[in-house]
Amino acid sequence: MRVLIVGAGPTGLTAGVELARRGVHVEVIDQKQEPSIFSRAVGILPSSLSVLTPSGVTKNLLEEGIKIQEVRVFSGTRRALSFSLKGGHSDRDYVIALAQNRTEDILRNVLIRFGGSVTYGRKFTSLVQYEDRAVIGTNDGREYAYDMVIGADGIKSRTRECLGIEYQGFDLPEIWSIADVDVYNWPNKGVFTIFLLNGGRVVVVVPLESDRFRVISNTEDALSTLPLPMNVISKHREGKFNISIRQASYYGMGRVFLAGDAAHCHSPVGGRGMNLGISDAAELASCITTNRLNRYSVSRHLVGANTIAASERARQLITSGNFLTRRMVITACHSINLFRFLQRSLAQVILDG
Repeated sequence: MRVLIVGAGPTGLTAGVELARRGVHVEVIDQKQEPSIFSRAVGILPSSLSVLTPSGVTKNLLEEGIKIQEVRVFSGTRRALSFSLKGGHSDRDYVIALAQNRTEDILRNVLIRFGGSVTYGRKFTSLVQYEDRAVIGTNDGREYAYDMVIGADGIKSRTRECLGIEYQGFDLPEIWSIADVDVYNWPNKGVFTIFLLNGGRVVVVVPLESDRFRVISNTEDALSTLPLPMNVISKHREGKFNISIRQASYYGMGRVFLAGDAAHCHSPVGGRGMNLGISDAAELASCITTNRLNRYSVSRHLVGANTIAASERARQLITSGNFLTRRMVITACHSINLFRFLQRSLAQVILDG
């Protein structure tokens, strides 16, 4: 069996690894000219670590990533809540923080070790399906036949477009911002930190390496919105982005299937995006190799819909500009701070991705 995967992000590379280790001939293509040096997604949940354990990927992630076992929530500059993730999961009670480009490097190296290939600068342009094959065109002007095609090519998926599948949903009006920075002496090192500010503004700081951090905000300048001083040594990247809340009406047609952002997208609140894509990829690889493809679209669409709904509830709660809602959130934080069983329940919600 020959499978083409369009998109060399975490979802596409996971699908490649999971298929290649089962003996499937896998080719991954990406229109980028080279692997990205930037990091989008950060946190790797226990569910993803379990998926990636048989291939050996998890071992490498654990060696290089940072274990996050504590969450702190601030109301302005005052700490409202601090709790441990320990005991929140039966197997791994932590989140691994690692820059996405490093996660991709690890996945790509394992895929190649299993015999798969990754080609950059090769753009998927067209698709024609037949009963026994799917024929794709690329920017080299040639056509190639495969038994299966997986579209893991992101929110603006060309694969989904060729299938004519609707990407239903909406775009949020506000602009979000992001900064990846090297920092000296950040006081919340190794901690997932959330700052709740007036007017529904939010800033999140996540460690990427020992002195490298990701700062995200629902404002146009994450660093200037951060209420505590951050001694920035250097900047890897700064940028602004809009958030879409969308889901493909179904995840496959014929011999072509969608996974990751090509199938769904939502806000970064909760850190589920990359992990949901990894789960999609693993399930799809299992369905392909066990001849259960009829169940993939239905099962994963339901999981995606539930994840989007939960992410939206959390986003609307923590970014609410309503004074009473914000006070309710802060009061809840203070209450959780008092009771260990509430902290453990919250840890379970965070870790059970």
